[in-house]
Amino acid sequence: MTSPVNARPPRRHLAQLPTPLQPLDRLQQRYPDGPRIWVKRDDLTGCALSGNKIRKLEFSLAQALEEGCDTVITCGGLQSNHCRATALLCAQLGLKCHLLLRGEHQPPADGNLLLDQLAGAEISVYPAPQFTRELTTLFEHWEQHYAAQGRRAFVIPTGASDGIGVWGYFQASEELAADCRRVGISPGHILCATGSGGTQAGLSVGAHYHLPEAAVWGVNVCDDERWFLNKVARDLHEWRQRYALDTDVDAVDVRVIDGYVGPGYARADEEIYRSIAELAACEGLVLDPVYTGKAFHALLTERKAGRFGADGDMVFVHTGGLFGVFPHREHFSFLDH
Repeated sequence: MTSPVNARPPRRHLAQLPTPLQPLDRLQQRYPDGPRIWVKRDDLTGCALSGNKIRKLEFSLAQALEEGCDTVITCGGLQSNHCRATALLCAQLGLKCHLLLRGEHQPPADGNLLLDQLAGAEISVYPAPQFTRELTTLFEHWEQHYAAQGRRAFVIPTGASDGIGVWGYFQASEELAADCRRVGISPGHILCATGSGGTQAGLSVGAHYHLPEAAVWGVNVCDDERWFLNKVARDLHEWRQRYALDTDVDAVDVRVIDGYVGPGYARADEEIYRSIAELAACEGLVLDPVYTGKAFHALLTERKAGRFGADGDMVFVHTGGLFGVFPHREHFSFLDH
């Protein structure tokens, strides 16, 4: 058995790291009650590659190459940040990329989907009911399709959230701990959006080792608290087993803030759009209505309610999503008045 601190899984260094840790002092003046808010700028992991997904894909794609694969198949929503990052990184690494997307495509392409196309990804779009019902079968079908062509495909699950992807934010937590030492803080709370569970899983177990005084909170943007508690546990057990680690994953503190999904995944109420606009105007920090906008709205609401205490420091992990703003442009019409 090996400590994860000493483990060396296959990794390709693809992200622009370390990302900055910055205080939101102007926002703090506007909302002074509660811990000081810092933001870990993982929206700056790259330009078109902006966001949290690249941290996980550094390990997933390294594993694909380690296994001699020449094709990557992955999946997500029509505006998936993960799929966009995968498509661009596959182009960078010389791998064929095939995206299985959930939704109804009505041209012209916008946001992440446009970037998928620019990256040269093969794209198959399926209606949501079929996608949900048949995803495992679809993966198997396309794996066999490429095998028949003499190619070897590597399948990455939604969001690269599995035992391999856990490493992305395990390593990020070590980076964040170094950031905190540099600026002289010991955060009591770390908060991120959670949509497929992998970022939260990595942060939770990473903080267990590197930031033990911090409580890690995931704000679910789909499903519910129980689903994410189970999903994070599955990812951590897979991680431990795959790499023969000595971590007691059942001792890892996993916390979910439920109640901010709103109308559903990738849909938001007007208050989310107004929160996004307020933070952009106040701090020059742009969130998205699918993930970070909901998570940051939850942070402000729960901070006001006292969940995080009256003082100290807390960190919001900005997981990117800028390109997801543009397909929602009509919801920002209040800015025209």
